[in-house]
Amino acid sequence: MFITGIDVEPTARDAAEPHSTEGLVYQVCRWCGTASFRKLLCPACASSDLESERSDGHGVVVRSSVVNRYSRVMRNESLVRFPEGFVYRCRIVGAAPHLVSVGDRVRPVGGRTSEAGEVVLELCDPPGMGDWY
Repeated sequence: MFITGIDVEPTARDAAEPHSTEGLVYQVCRWCGTASFRKLLCPACASSDLESERSDGHGVVVRSSVVNRYSRVMRNESLVRFPEGFVYRCRIVGAAPHLVSVGDRVRPVGGRTSEAGEVVLELCDPPGMGDWY
């Protein structure tokens, strides 16, 4: 069978799962209730009894930095606090790296994933270019 890259019929996996791919899956400790993201053990009590839950992925930037390591292209890496209670390092796209500031609201980028497995978010309110004179 040849794959053309254009599939007209949905696959069995796509039909079984809902189409809400945006958001993050995080873990909640069943012992102490601490939320964590991509952890094997609870950061508070070291329990391995974690339950997965889904977040909508919206958060607030608490630290922002411009990085150009390993490439010549500058990018933004920020610490983002999510309302579920965890903080995670994410890459912010959709605006110039130096225009992302602390307090900006971010959301997941629809349909975009990173090859390195990092979380990619975009600004909810991108800065306007009309402000630059």
